[in-house]
Amino acid sequence: MKQICLYFEIHQPVHLKRYRFFEIGKDHYYYDDYENERAIRDTADNSYVPALTTLLEMCKQNDNFKCCFSLSGVAIEMLEQYAPEVIDLLQQIAETGKADFLAEPYSHGLASLGSEESFKNEVERLAHRVQELFGVTPKVMRNSNLIYSDEIGSMAADMGYKGIMVEGAKHILGWKSPHYVYSCAVDNRISVLMRDYKLSDDICLRFSDSSWVEHPLMADKYIDWIANLPQGEEVINIGMELCAIGMFQPLSSNILDFIKALPVCAAQRGIGFATPAEIVDQYQPVDTMEVPYPMSWNDEERDISGWLGNTMQREAFAKLYEEKLVGRILACKDRRIKQDWDRLQATNNFQYMTTKPQAVPMLRSFYDSAFDAFTNYMNILGDFLKRVNDLFSENVENDELNALYTQIANLGDELTVKENEISVLRARLEKFEGKAEKVEAAPAIEEEAAPAPKKCAAKKAPAKKAPAKKAPAKKAAEEK
Repeated sequence: MKQICLYFEIHQPVHLKRYRFFEIGKDHYYYDDYENERAIRDTADNSYVPALTTLLEMCKQNDNFKCCFSLSGVAIEMLEQYAPEVIDLLQQIAETGKADFLAEPYSHGLASLGSEESFKNEVERLAHRVQELFGVTPKVMRNSNLIYSDEIGSMAADMGYKGIMVEGAKHILGWKSPHYVYSCAVDNRISVLMRDYKLSDDICLRFSDSSWVEHPLMADKYIDWIANLPQGEEVINIGMELCAIGMFQPLSSNILDFIKALPVCAAQRGIGFATPAEIVDQYQPVDTMEVPYPMSWNDEERDISGWLGNTMQREAFAKLYEEKLVGRILACKDRRIKQDWDRLQATNNFQYMTTKPQAVPMLRSFYDSAFDAFTNYMNILGDFLKRVNDLFSENVENDELNALYTQIANLGDELTVKENEISVLRARLEKFEGKAEKVEAAPAIEEEAAPAPKKCAAKKAPAKKAPAKKAPAKKAAEEK
């Protein structure tokens, strides 16, 4: 049976403020709070709230419907601050048992390309946050903007993930179909789920385009396309940003009615819905998927040139993921430093610096050009680097910081092992206590069940009288 795996990305860029060179060392706050609040409220009111309300109704009304979400940690923080009703709706969807949540880097950044240590730390933090908010432990992960390579797949497998969502790019797939499950070419412990970018973009990019040959797109037509796929192609991964519903495709285009009709039409054609974790459990990989160089879902090239395609972007990237800086940040306990680190890593900061022509017009925030975005970002990064370096003595070498971070990580591992041992011992104790209660109850049961002993008819021998004690000689003399 064909199954649709429908997942939505939720991420919001943090808008930086205009920061000049002369403010370095004086002003340590980098954000445009007014623009951040305006952008979040606008997206929540026009996209997230109506879209999630519809998805919640679909989960309750359709037995065959399931969906999945991937939230960045930065987005969670912004939503908790400016639009908490979005988190509430996601929690209600999670309570239906028909939604899954993916793990991804906390910052929605490029750590997978710059620092393995930082990447693993971020994914672990995000997974913990998802468990805390929604009661779900992610089994499948998704990198920022679906950035993927064989090396990244191996890192995900090392973290214990069973699957990873990637882009079904033509130059990677070749003659293969994205509608099968594959395995990582260098680590077969992890399954690779390929996004069908054509079916995905038909909804998130082309749905309201009146010049599109398939316009208007109806739910029954869309499901027919899936039903008519060749036999054996059973896994259809459709992924998009949640803000495509309401922002890229306005609500006036009836996009919500289209989404709401999908499970009804799918049921009529014998097509189901499944979460990524269910897909990984149900389907064995049919082949390996070799991806020697990083790819993504960005631009026509489906590569990473949108973030690292020019000299400015690569210079900013090198400064941000310098080994000494990463080691110090991972070792420090300053909450403000860590929050700024997360926000400065976000991919949109690098995208503003791109000089590539864009098929879809890109908003560069308040920046006039790519160079303007680079200059502002490097000024902020310069102040951030100074703050991080001020936390440690100049004599502290990177090896010492790595040793300190390793020690902290080892202590965390030891605590996990101890907790597991305590859980095992508690289980044993409960088992022994149960056995002890049975043993104590056993004699009482036997006494009740055993018949009373019969009286013996034989006469007892008469008891011998004890000989009288003689009075002491002195006492006898006194009596005389």
